[in-house]
Amino acid sequence: MRSRLLWFGLLVLIAAMAALIVADISWWLMIPVGVLVAVYGWWSFPGRGGGTTHAVATQLAEVDSRGRVIIYWRPGCTYCSALRRRLGSARDEALWVNIWTDPEAAAYVRSVNDGNETVPTVVIEGRAHTNPDAGLVRRHLATAA
Repeated sequence: MRSRLLWFGLLVLIAAMAALIVADISWWLMIPVGVLVAVYGWWSFPGRGGGTTHAVATQLAEVDSRGRVIIYWRPGCTYCSALRRRLGSARDEALWVNIWTDPEAAAYVRSVNDGNETVPTVVIEGRAHTNPDAGLVRRHLATAA
């Protein structure tokens, strides 16, 4: 809940700042600036993205003999977006957990990252990797499939 309120407050602040800047320059710039604010709002919305919960993901990873990959992420994270892009179609094999919608997942990420919510945090064969190379994750997803 807190992250959604923070997100909304930041989005309103960005929109207000953009409106003030554009009002001084030209009114027709409001359209592209409005589109940019809307796209940023969608991209960084805390509730965006499907996925699963920490409890379900860890349970599936333990039961699955293939060794499922769990990726902890959050909306608006450029590193998470880059990892998702670089994994290509293999990204569908991983279990994605949004730390902004699951407090248990956020606590786990903090526990393996010295108290920080650093994402993406990828768990491969029970070992956490903070912002790993996409090649490592892709190789493991290929062998687990």
